[in-house]
Amino acid sequence: MPTAPDPSCTPRTPRTVSSPPSPSRRTVLATGTALGGALVMGGAAVPAQAAAPATAPATSVAPVVHSPDDSWRTVLDDADLLWQKLPTTWYEGPYLGNGRLGSGIYAEPGATTTAVRFNVQHSEVQDHRPEFGSLFGLARLPIGHFTLEPAGTITGIEWWMRLRTAELEGTITTTAGTLKLRAFVHSSSDLLAVEITPSEGEQGFRWVFHPADAISPRADFKPLPDGYTGNPPAVVEQHGEVTAAVQPLLAGGQHVTAWRERTRGDSRTLYVTVTHSHPKTTARDRALRTVKTASALPYALLATPHRSWWDRFYRKSFLSLPDARLQRFYWIQLYKTASAARKDAPVMATSGPWLEPTPWPNTWWNLNVQLEYWLIHGSNHLELDAVTRALSEFRDQLSREVAAPYRADSAGIPRTTDPQLVNGASVTDGGYGVGIPGQDPPTPEVGNLTWALHNVWLSYRHTMDESILRDTLFPLLRKAVNYYLHFLAPGADGKLHLPATFSPEYGVNAPDCNYDLMLLRWGCRTLLDSAEQLGVHDPLTARWQEVLAKLAPYPVDANGFMIGAGVPFAKSHRHYSHMLAVYPLYELTGATPDERALIEKSLAHWVGFEGALQGYTFTGAASMSALLGKGEDALKYLGQLMSRFIQANTMYKESGPVIETPLSAAQSLHDMVCQSWGGTIRVFPALPAAWRELTVHDFRTQGAFLLSAVREEGRTRWVRVTSEAGAPCVVRHGIDGPIEIRDRHGRPVRHEEVADGTVRIDLRKGDSALITAAGDRPDLTIRPVAPNATAPRWGLPV
Repeated sequence: MPTAPDPSCTPRTPRTVSSPPSPSRRTVLATGTALGGALVMGGAAVPAQAAAPATAPATSVAPVVHSPDDSWRTVLDDADLLWQKLPTTWYEGPYLGNGRLGSGIYAEPGATTTAVRFNVQHSEVQDHRPEFGSLFGLARLPIGHFTLEPAGTITGIEWWMRLRTAELEGTITTTAGTLKLRAFVHSSSDLLAVEITPSEGEQGFRWVFHPADAISPRADFKPLPDGYTGNPPAVVEQHGEVTAAVQPLLAGGQHVTAWRERTRGDSRTLYVTVTHSHPKTTARDRALRTVKTASALPYALLATPHRSWWDRFYRKSFLSLPDARLQRFYWIQLYKTASAARKDAPVMATSGPWLEPTPWPNTWWNLNVQLEYWLIHGSNHLELDAVTRALSEFRDQLSREVAAPYRADSAGIPRTTDPQLVNGASVTDGGYGVGIPGQDPPTPEVGNLTWALHNVWLSYRHTMDESILRDTLFPLLRKAVNYYLHFLAPGADGKLHLPATFSPEYGVNAPDCNYDLMLLRWGCRTLLDSAEQLGVHDPLTARWQEVLAKLAPYPVDANGFMIGAGVPFAKSHRHYSHMLAVYPLYELTGATPDERALIEKSLAHWVGFEGALQGYTFTGAASMSALLGKGEDALKYLGQLMSRFIQANTMYKESGPVIETPLSAAQSLHDMVCQSWGGTIRVFPALPAAWRELTVHDFRTQGAFLLSAVREEGRTRWVRVTSEAGAPCVVRHGIDGPIEIRDRHGRPVRHEEVADGTVRIDLRKGDSALITAAGDRPDLTIRPVAPNATAPRWGLPV
């Protein structure tokens, strides 16, 4: 690739600038979401609070507090990734991001002792030639990378990825001296800042930018479509002290990487941004302004609002469990998600904002998107929900993706799209549109939109925000189900049947495909429930009711769920598309012995075929096991995932980088700790015996409840639920024997026992209830639990 040294990257006369001290340790007093007041947290200084007493007066309930050592600081610092060996690939190295701009850091291939690569990629940078399809003509485009080139040869490193502040810091040791570095991608601005403090012998280090060829990464894996060529080379320009690499696009528009290096005291800071514009060529001006503005500020001042954003982010929820390796993994996934997602950013592509060589350089809708965003609900991070926003914003495109005769009343989403949900032309190896079932294209994945709308339904259920239901879910789900209704036909058995459709990735079309039957049944049920909630008298109500009454049963055989009628599940297959009614739809839950046996048989048969199984096979198996209350099995499957598939930095790869599997593993942990399907909050439903201690705080559940709970010595000690919407509250608390339920003033709360260990609580919006054993006055301090055993840090520790 061509190189363009930055003429501004030369040493300047040093002057001393003192850095501000790191934030002091703080304690957070939550009189807050659990108690009807305000949660004191984030960047504001708060006085230290003593831990709550072990007992409290009978007339009041002690507030939930966090330990004087600050629970979040404790778990986040413990989860920091460590590198004592130089990473050589994206799967090993640190990564920074803000949902748009992303940087992966590792040794420069072919120069592992002389240069360190800082990738610069951006989730909005794409081509705009739809005639070549979503994976070539609309593909995400690689931008380039900087190399940090020391004066000496690299002999060692020690790097820390500080989760709490989302900064990389550490030292590179060379034969000439040392380079002390710290870096971040700003939480709310598309800016990468890297500060280097060199020793005397390393004063001559330099930065070099290497523009990438602006061609779809799929070109390295598949033949190019006829007539497709890459874009012309980038042009490097100098604008005063700011350098810009301007990449023109054949379809019009441009993307621009701009940078400047400044010296302050003993340190030199590199400021980098990326901008994109189409069809106009306005990206250059925006990039230059961003760098000029940012470079006027020293690293520490730029980092202050960035650190505050991350502090507020983490404090929205809390989870601590006694498996040290898994607890660290969990908090890294929260960091990763917030580095890769924002509500107003593009829906995550297969590798998030960190584009690497991949055959999948766009957004995938037959599993990836759905799994990527599940964890935002329980972890209380709906501010990252790009799926609901994108499906609503680009809804008109969803009707254009179905065949012309159905566009007036139907909608769908193909396997792959760009951020505006455009698929483009159907080209060889380029992805498929929705098509007409049984006709062209040959693998119609009709259920993708309905499944994506299940994510939207989860966002509604976890917030009870009726605007999501009214403005996005109901009208789009109505169109997605309508598309099915065009092809449903009665059979000789009096049932309604689907023509041949495609169960993602199995490779064979099948009539009455379980993927589609399961999603159609869920869709009709959800439309009926939504219409009732909204007070809508829809003319299709009778049709939805007819579908629920007459839809063909799910095809099953002696091994459990089939792919579809006449197509057994008979080979190794990584996808659980044939079992969606079990998870995540919870249409079948094992409520009867026969239903439970069917789920167990199907699960065992699915994972029993080695060969094609991949990482998300084991996250799906873990969550299905959690549904059945089998915590040991869930932990076993997560163990398989960790030992066989998760990489050193918790990333994941198949033929190329894909981000969904580790994120869905965090959701599997959620499913072990709390489930809230079917109108019941289940506290600690599937914990393995070794997890005798566990703490969860402000976990968001369906019905818009915030849950806090503590497990001590193998039993649930207390549970607190707070209602944000006044929805019906049913809690399976798991506390043995007689219980008490009190409000924040210590007064009894009206409730009803609906089953052993399950209560219905009368809670209005804003009310909270504390559930304890009768007569118990537990310590309500939220603290991290002690690990059962030590474990190595993630990264590359020696």
